Amino acid sequence: MDEPSFTIGIEEEYLLVDLDTRDLAANPPAAFMKDCEERLGSRVSPEFLRCQVEIGTPVCNTIEDARQSLADLRGTIAEVAKSYGMAPLAVSTHPFADWERLMHTDKERYNELAEDLQVVVRRLVICGMHTHVCIEDERLRNDIFNQLPYFLPHILALSTSSPFWRGQKTGLKSYRLSIFNEMPRTGLPEQFASEEEYRRTVQVLVDAGLIEDASKIWWDLRPSSRFPTLEQRVTDVCPRMEDTLSLAALFRCLARHLWRLRTQNQRWRQYSRFLVEENRWLGQRHGVGGKMVDFGRGECVAFPDLVEEIIQLIEPDAEHFGCVAAIEHLRAIANEGTSADRQLALYDSEVKDGSPSHQALKSVVDMLIDETVAGT
Repeated sequence: MDEPSFTIGIEEEYLLVDLDTRDLAANPPAAFMKDCEERLGSRVSPEFLRCQVEIGTPVCNTIEDARQSLADLRGTIAEVAKSYGMAPLAVSTHPFADWERLMHTDKERYNELAEDLQVVVRRLVICGMHTHVCIEDERLRNDIFNQLPYFLPHILALSTSSPFWRGQKTGLKSYRLSIFNEMPRTGLPEQFASEEEYRRTVQVLVDAGLIEDASKIWWDLRPSSRFPTLEQRVTDVCPRMEDTLSLAALFRCLARHLWRLRTQNQRWRQYSRFLVEENRWLGQRHGVGGKMVDFGRGECVAFPDLVEEIIQLIEPDAEHFGCVAAIEHLRAIANEGTSADRQLALYDSEVKDGSPSHQALKSVVDMLIDETVAGT
């Protein structure tokens, strides 16, 4: 069996904040996006809300290629934003912004979404990070698609960056998913016996006039409607670029691991969606600081121990792709915490030292601004 290319691409969505107030920039000047597009071309695009911007790397053969592209994209967005008194945040929720005053982008696709989904989409002040991995053969792509959901809760936990909502602690490390779960066609993907079954299933909704194409299926993992890739969508955005790159490397290595199993006439054991959903909730609630169920053992296991097992599992793939350092960085995330942990720690420290809650939240925004551009 020919090995797929497993090339990767990363998409990130950023929030734009006003440097004076640290609140979201509800209505950035149109010239901002024009300037970004002049410098970055198709690698940048507007998002549903005007306070958001999306970037996408080109196809990358290595994690170093992705690093260089992300550094350029983040740095350029930050430079242009600063000239308009703004800064980008690579984070999945703003610590204190209020969604009710925000405006959506005036484009046909977004106008249709606003009309179709109403308050559900108007509350969508969230950002995600998506990783594409190329698997050229459609049948193989569907087979790996069916096996990868087991690992999505682990990838989610390592990315968490949305512990606040409208100025309040949510008690969750990824509140973003609670907002996104209100949308239709989200959550863990279905299982399909073949790529033909997947296409037939999508076509039912297309023929009924409910969606135009598969791009309006927003599962945590989906076959891309534009590229011969699997697109991982469960993750929060990571302010630290090193974390982003580690998660992209993890997804890539897991896909290759499952391909290696197939070459040996093996496959990852399938578990019910019900069980995987439980781990998804644990990742959303506790991030790396809790436990997840090891279904093989039938018990809850501390998350850093599970990460250690995954690192060992994909060691041959990390060596193959030359991304051992990026995979080993997962250990640091699991043991030291994610952005959600850093945000909460800074907020609690500021409040303990006597800062008003709103000022402490502004300090969190300042930290996120700095982390977003570090290394660019």
